[in-house]
Amino acid sequence: MSATPLQSVRGSKVPSGISDAEWKMRCDLAAAYRLVAHFGWTDMLGTHLSARIPNTEDHFLINPYGMLFEEITASSLVKVDQDGNILSDTDYMINPAGFVIHSCIHVARPDVDCVMHLHTRDGNAVATQKCGLLPVTQHALVIYDQVTYHDYEGPALDFDEQKRLVADLGDKRIMILRNHGTLTAGRSVAEAFVLMYRIERACRMQIAAQSGGQELYPLPQSVIDKSIKIGQQLYSKGGLSPEGEKEWKALMRKLEREGEDYMH
Repeated sequence: MSATPLQSVRGSKVPSGISDAEWKMRCDLAAAYRLVAHFGWTDMLGTHLSARIPNTEDHFLINPYGMLFEEITASSLVKVDQDGNILSDTDYMINPAGFVIHSCIHVARPDVDCVMHLHTRDGNAVATQKCGLLPVTQHALVIYDQVTYHDYEGPALDFDEQKRLVADLGDKRIMILRNHGTLTAGRSVAEAFVLMYRIERACRMQIAAQSGGQELYPLPQSVIDKSIKIGQQLYSKGGLSPEGEKEWKALMRKLEREGEDYMH
């Protein structure tokens, strides 16, 4: 997506001391927080979305601990460095658990500019099942090759866990944190959000199917392999929906229609 300056968009004015590129990232991340609230994916003050500040390697944006996601604005996001030091003028702290999870992925994966982590009902339900995500729906199959797993080690306050988080994510973009929730790593806020929508939707369908009490209809391996390959093509840079750009533009129009005031 283009990094168009936002001074004239819905009256948004870039504060002094913040570049156009950083302000756009702030607006995108604030929009993602509002969308998470809209889709009912919040956990009060828990869970986090983070983004790398453009043209930096070790400065990131994350939510102020104490604000609901529906309250987040571009200017309220907290700037931190890779050691968790707060660089913003703010009355809020950040959640240490959020920083432990997010910072190591940003540092280890320079291709990742946004990390999302949620504790939804359906995401947690699948994360708690020994089988994990099952290859039984189209929604699961088209992202199946991007899904990896990390075993639960307790609340994420131990910096020693970071190396295992990074190793388990590898070069993938979706991770199921067992007994904990879901995580996505995107090259943009748009990609991270749309990947999260896809994994959450797949989890929701799996739990709904299992709730029917009937044996799930198995797919032949040839169909599973074909569907995974088609998903790779659809979501590649040259595919129908690369990096979530089309969906993100539609979601921005939705926020505009609903009058969400997050760009300040």
